Amino acid sequence: MKYLTLLTWFLAFYSIAFAKNREEPDLLIADFEGETYGDWKTTGEAFGPGPAKGTLPNQMHVTGYKGKGLVNSYFQGDDSVGTLTSPSFKLERKFINFLIGGGKNQEKLSMNLIIENKVVRKSTGSNDKPGGSELLEADSWDVGEFLGKNAVIQIVDHAQGGWGHILVDHIVQSNKKAALSKRDVLRDFQIEKKYLNIPIKNGSPAKVLTLLVDGREEVQNGIELADGEPDWWAVMDVSKYHGRKITLKVDKLTEDSKALSSIVQSEHKRDSENLYQKKNRGQFHFSSQRGWLNDPNGLVYFNGEYHLFYQHNPYGWSWGNMHWGHAVSNDLLHWKELGDALAPDRFGPMFSGSAVVDWKNTSGFGTEGKPPIVLIYTAAGNPTTQCIAFSTDGRTFTKYDRNPVLPQITGGNRDPKVFWYEPTQRWVMVLYVELQGKHTVHFFNSANLKDWTLASIIESPAPKTNLLFECPDFFELPIDGDKNQRKWILTAANSEYLIGQFDGKKFTPESGRLTGQRGRGFYAAQTYSDVPSKDGRRIQIGWFQTVTPGVPFNQSMTIPLELKLTSTSEGPRMTWNPVREMDSLRVRSKKLAPITLKEGSENPLAEFSAELVEIRLEFEPGKESVLNLNVRGAQLSYDSKTEMLSVNNVKVHAPMQLRKQQIAVYCDRTGLEVFASSGLIYVPLPFQPKAADKNLSLKVTSGVVQANSLQVHELSSIWK
Repeated sequence: MKYLTLLTWFLAFYSIAFAKNREEPDLLIADFEGETYGDWKTTGEAFGPGPAKGTLPNQMHVTGYKGKGLVNSYFQGDDSVGTLTSPSFKLERKFINFLIGGGKNQEKLSMNLIIENKVVRKSTGSNDKPGGSELLEADSWDVGEFLGKNAVIQIVDHAQGGWGHILVDHIVQSNKKAALSKRDVLRDFQIEKKYLNIPIKNGSPAKVLTLLVDGREEVQNGIELADGEPDWWAVMDVSKYHGRKITLKVDKLTEDSKALSSIVQSEHKRDSENLYQKKNRGQFHFSSQRGWLNDPNGLVYFNGEYHLFYQHNPYGWSWGNMHWGHAVSNDLLHWKELGDALAPDRFGPMFSGSAVVDWKNTSGFGTEGKPPIVLIYTAAGNPTTQCIAFSTDGRTFTKYDRNPVLPQITGGNRDPKVFWYEPTQRWVMVLYVELQGKHTVHFFNSANLKDWTLASIIESPAPKTNLLFECPDFFELPIDGDKNQRKWILTAANSEYLIGQFDGKKFTPESGRLTGQRGRGFYAAQTYSDVPSKDGRRIQIGWFQTVTPGVPFNQSMTIPLELKLTSTSEGPRMTWNPVREMDSLRVRSKKLAPITLKEGSENPLAEFSAELVEIRLEFEPGKESVLNLNVRGAQLSYDSKTEMLSVNNVKVHAPMQLRKQQIAVYCDRTGLEVFASSGLIYVPLPFQPKAADKNLSLKVTSGVVQANSLQVHELSSIWK
């Protein structure tokens, strides 16, 4: 009995002591919420004058920190170095828990625990490749063996270049170890079906998902994997691995994560029903089935099809993981999306570029009777280089085994536009190069698409503007259709352009900076190569920046546009107009007789309503008249006195021609495209009309307007 009493007393004492030990509160070492580092000491420049308030200039978005402040050694960029050292403190808990992120470099970029002048614990970030994420994650040191000793924490940044910075926040002593992520979590699949369906949660921390075959890395993507209910399902085509074992590796997952186990094989793409009829999908603007879309790439006509390649993130609703998406059409309207043509590789993500048909097989990639399509693209790794891939069927593409074909000039070189210049029998590459902080375009020549020599360089004649900034396009147009009077057009991402002469090596501008499109949300447009000569059109498609929340896809393309060069009193100018194929979408039309409109006139469009609509109007305005057109809630007006066109408060000078004005409006679920002054004025504008509002109205609020021609058309969906 005596022994039982002693045992009971001992167990009770031990339990109380253990409970007391467990319940001891955490001790804050630093939360970095102040304006300065307080008693912490800095050397060098990397850590700045005090804690950062989140993301620093030119840095990717920083997430995962607590409160408002954190340690961020990106101060003045990745090349700054320094240290940040705490005052001495006593170790009173079993663990030190903290948040850490940034670059991965144990030797030059780390947070160290120092006891008696010796580093006893060390941690670093998780990023050592291009891409990655500025996410802070929980980490922990077991310091139980050092309890009672004094220690110092030193945060070190001696790294320079990509990912040469460290992020740290919320350092505490605790008797409870922080919940940590597991690293390099693996799952094997025996591939028996065509697709892997991958659950995506928009906005969740990105994980690096690597596909391994026979232990070799095939492709790597940053993916916002869903642990719970996904927002949508991304699809990975694994049909080429049928019958083989593959492994998916995720760089980090919490111990209770179900994300990797939720990936399933299937013969079908999950949730594909009515995907093209989703509420926010444009019905006559191309958009990708799933994921993010931006720049059009490689526009080329081949074997009776228009090919549309584009910047594509198949695994995310936002930008990243750049692949080349691929779609084809025989009429520029109805598109069939194929699988991605190019995926990231050891040279980096697949950035923008162009495509050509090598009719003379100068590259040697073709076979008898089968000229190849050659894709020319930027591989945006470190270094950033120009590479090529080829195909003879327009479906499967092989990357050139001696890539890259053009080494890095500067880290800002990208977006090659290539074409065949018949007079010199040479290929020409037009490449954007950021050179000493200036926008330049470099011209290269090649006999075979593989070996390139520099021919000339042109610097933007409008410094401190975005003229010639990225995504160049270069083509020739006749003035007023006269093939004996031709000029070359050099344009870039924002559609501003120069007009001039080209001799196969050097472009000589004859104009100053000229304005392109006049709206918003239009970027990085490209034109088609290899359109048959009997057609002869210069056809352009641009990235239409239409945000589409709540659906598995994001962004779209403009309608196809025909470009011309027209004489004006100020010299030749470009015009933009819808391609003639757009007329085939008309399913219901109303054409009104000429009508005189004035204040109080009845609305001639009152009886016509439609979701997808085209309106064409030619009119002669009075001297001080104002015409207003309402298209499903979008407000357009034209003031004849000032010749100002307003489209949802975007105002632009639209000159009349022979006292007449022509306006064409295309309204989709996601945007407007407005054409005026015979195409001299093009106003694209992202816009989401209310689903219930299908009303149209035309009225005059001042003066008198003679409407000589008024047509309204309901358009069909390109997806049906």
